[in-house]
Amino acid sequence: MAEVLTETLVLALDIGGTNSRGEIMRWEGGTLSEPLATHSLPTPTGDGDAAIETIISLSSTLLESVDPAERTNVRAVGLGVPGVLDSDTGLVKLASNLGWNDRYVASELQAALGIPVYLTHDVTAAGVAEKRLGAGRGVEDVLAVFLGTGIAATLVSGGKIVRGGLMPSGNRQPAGEIGHMPIVQDGPWCACGQRGCLELFCSARAIGQIYSKALGIDPCGPELKTSRDLVENLSTDPIAATVWDEATRNLAFGLFSAAMVTGPTRIILGGGLAAAGSILVDPVEARMKELATVIEAPEIVLAQLGQRAGVLGVALMTIDWLGALQQVA
Repeated sequence: MAEVLTETLVLALDIGGTNSRGEIMRWEGGTLSEPLATHSLPTPTGDGDAAIETIISLSSTLLESVDPAERTNVRAVGLGVPGVLDSDTGLVKLASNLGWNDRYVASELQAALGIPVYLTHDVTAAGVAEKRLGAGRGVEDVLAVFLGTGIAATLVSGGKIVRGGLMPSGNRQPAGEIGHMPIVQDGPWCACGQRGCLELFCSARAIGQIYSKALGIDPCGPELKTSRDLVENLSTDPIAATVWDEATRNLAFGLFSAAMVTGPTRIILGGGLAAAGSILVDPVEARMKELATVIEAPEIVLAQLGQRAGVLGVALMTIDWLGALQQVA
């Protein structure tokens, strides 16, 4: 692809729940340059029009930050967002935090900016970046799992992203929704409408709520404990240790179940909860080895790219998209 796309700039955006980050990078010689421009803005919550305006403003600021002669080389805008979406059509089916419901976001932004827009899932993008630039280098089969408010994953098999299949309805199945994999039959109800989902037991939010309940604190009140509070208290609070042990066992079970189906060589753990480091990895890895009889337990490592993973992955996927368009043309 480097032979096809020379002197190409891409504007990559990662729309997070709190902040929206963007960078302009150059693709040359098969690699991404250091950013030519960076900027971020707070992300509006629940207001779809405000979210669009924020993205336009963020993009415009980034474009104005580069030399006018360079702007013509910005070949595409890549947009990574949370939610249920269809990259093929640029449709966001549901992104509740952003206030988008069945909205063709890519075409709206393309009309406003005058630049082609590629839409992808933020977790997919982060996983691609970790596979190609971070903790997944050197292996072809990777499960990158991001543990935050919820849990989602990117699966790379044989070096290719698993996107999910097209259904007779024309919709594409979402791949990587490991957080909504049921691990407890008839368990508690999840906001997704299912019961016993993995993220109800071991997401950062769930761990904070479970810890709060165990301490007799209202999990919806102002004194709510967080997963960070729990980790900080592990060595002194036996309740924290008990909650953490149960959470890591549940996470290990979920990861092992996913590994039985997908067969990864390596599992990458990222997101806010992964900041716990070896306190998280060691018990999860130990439990997975106990469970492994039919398969060999995959190696578990921590993500390496931090907050830039999303932006870098969006840039890489947008370059791939541009290359595919040129090949079709």
